[in-house]
Amino acid sequence: MPLRAAKNAEGAPSATEASHALALQLLNRYGVLMREHVAAENVPGGFSAVYDVLKALEESGRIRRGYFVAGLGATQFALPAAVDLLRQLRNAPPAEKPEFVQLAATDPANPYGSVLRWPDLPVADADSETAPRILTRAAYAEVVLRNGELVAWLRRGNPNILVFLPAEEPERGQVAAGLAHFMCSRGQQKMRTSGHQGVLITTINGQPVAAHPMASYLMDAGFHPGPLGMQLRRIPMSMGHHTHESGAGGEVQ
Repeated sequence: MPLRAAKNAEGAPSATEASHALALQLLNRYGVLMREHVAAENVPGGFSAVYDVLKALEESGRIRRGYFVAGLGATQFALPAAVDLLRQLRNAPPAEKPEFVQLAATDPANPYGSVLRWPDLPVADADSETAPRILTRAAYAEVVLRNGELVAWLRRGNPNILVFLPAEEPERGQVAAGLAHFMCSRGQQKMRTSGHQGVLITTINGQPVAAHPMASYLMDAGFHPGPLGMQLRRIPMSMGHHTHESGAGGEVQ
């Protein structure tokens, strides 16, 4: 079956053309495409709507088929560039320098809520009005990942956050300290670009921030206790630092 079938009499794309375009869009979005991705996208017809095209692309050598991500569906297709990138990332980041990233919850790079289930809510008080009842990939939500694992979920512009820490030490303390310093650094970057004068955290996991074990790590990182919670104040940049950043190519993303 050819991948690029002719248009029908009305000039609209044929079913094969539509499936081909959809398959390429999904491959470019995810790099490695699995049944779970298609289900998360609510594609009409599910995985079967693009499977024949993916199989034909693999047989023609344009994409690869294999078991790239352990623990998920066995039927996985990937762009050659994505496979090369996965090979480069086989080694985990150094333990003393973990990688933290903050993403929109809807970003394809966030696997939680699509190919991976959200972890259980770490809410100490189930009746807390500030704690969310469910984690979602909503437009207002953001996630913080540490070496690809979820460590925080927050709502944009909302001072109440959820954190997901390991149960045992010393990993628990290491993750908490790294997350606090990341949030401090990220907060300073946002304040420099948005003009806001501070960042406020009111509750963590439904508890007042001062009562949560993260409080000491946040203070070590640069947050200060206040009447509404923990606040991060903007640190003005020196003229020399500002000139250096401007000459180096602009703001940090």
